Amino acid sequence: DLKSEMDKTRKLPLKKDTRASDSSQEDAIDQWARRRKQFKDSKKCSSAGGSSINSTITEGSINSEDARSVDLGLYSENEDRGFYTENFHSASWVFRGDDVSPDNSPRCLSKRPRPVAIRERTVKIAKGTGNYPWGFRIQFSKPILVTEVDTNSAAEEAGLQVGDILIAVNGTDVTSMPHSEAANLARKGPDILTMIVGSDISRYPNTPKPTCRGYLHKRTQSAILKGWRKRWFVLKHNGYLHYYKHKKDEGKCRPLEVTKLEGAEIGVDTSLGKPFVFKCIPQAGNRIFYFCATSNQEMKRWLEAMDKAVHPVHQNHVWVDVTLHNTTLPPLAIKNPECLGLLHQLDRSKDVWIQHYCILKDGCLYFYATLRSTRAQGGLYLQGYIVSEQSLGSKRSVIELKPPSEEFKTFYLCAENVNENKRWITALKASINKWLPLHQAIQDFMNRPLEETRM
Repeated sequence: DLKSEMDKTRKLPLKKDTRASDSSQEDAIDQWARRRKQFKDSKKCSSAGGSSINSTITEGSINSEDARSVDLGLYSENEDRGFYTENFHSASWVFRGDDVSPDNSPRCLSKRPRPVAIRERTVKIAKGTGNYPWGFRIQFSKPILVTEVDTNSAAEEAGLQVGDILIAVNGTDVTSMPHSEAANLARKGPDILTMIVGSDISRYPNTPKPTCRGYLHKRTQSAILKGWRKRWFVLKHNGYLHYYKHKKDEGKCRPLEVTKLEGAEIGVDTSLGKPFVFKCIPQAGNRIFYFCATSNQEMKRWLEAMDKAVHPVHQNHVWVDVTLHNTTLPPLAIKNPECLGLLHQLDRSKDVWIQHYCILKDGCLYFYATLRSTRAQGGLYLQGYIVSEQSLGSKRSVIELKPPSEEFKTFYLCAENVNENKRWITALKASINKWLPLHQAIQDFMNRPLEETRM
């Protein structure tokens, strides 16, 4: 019956890349059209005293483009182990650490000697073949530095970067060890080389990744829904294109479809005789997507963002590696936190407050279930966010984290009392202030007195 069929559909797993052929999608749409008719008939039966359908099934959930549109509640906003990272990936950011005096420039743009911000992480590399089985070189120096990482090697895949400092090899401290002894320690060890390395996270700005949002008209070629349909499209920084029926569905409903753009063919299309049309042919499958923008400028905006997703840069920023490593640690194992304690986060889709034990470090807020948790559930990358105290509903004092652009999420947090809120607000502002947009860092550097500029 309809209820059992709907229950089966609601249990379908969410796939990152769902590409059905046009014919199979037509069948699915026809099937849902029939079920919609059954739903309407059942409503008539119910009003006449017949059996009713489960209230969790709505006409809106049946009258959709395909089975993937059933509302399953809050949808995860990112794929980076539970982190919300979109604002960080949308622009270039420079870490300036605790040195926030306007008279000084960020470390990555300055030649002045000063203590570097070393962050440790664990790198595990599987042994390969040949003369250089792990795929990297180290320098005759103290501390030992990584001077070269082979392209497409196991070392590159594990996230090792040029400039990393070797701290430990297979559990042995090598910070004061000669280069040759450290190399022998690696050669005599197991086939999985485990190293603790340190990196100066202020060395380079991150590379922005594509993010784009907006309404587009999508061409539908099925028998029932032929024509152009307006949909809300979201291109995430991981290179996946999501689309929803309405803008309000983002973050609350499962997307109607998710398509991986890496390796796809994109370009302007003139075959349909309609202006501002462009197409996308994913690498896997044989389906062609046709999109129509409202203007030439809007079409170019989407094509530029999609081109970056088609040819992605896979190397992580050092700070991203650091935060992902920190998620594997218990809360009190994160070194020198800027603030810690209980915070409640507002889940706006359910209008409930969820308690976390939180650690704030270098512009990242880590969420743990409890103080005794062994690893973090996720967290927020806070670069560019504005922190303020607001009143919300029955709560007189909450912490609002507002992004620099409306396309990103606003977050609401609340501590145990007003004084705790103020403590968190002060810490959050200081932590966010450790990061600068790259263009501002360059401007600050250029505005320094001429006699301090070094070539």
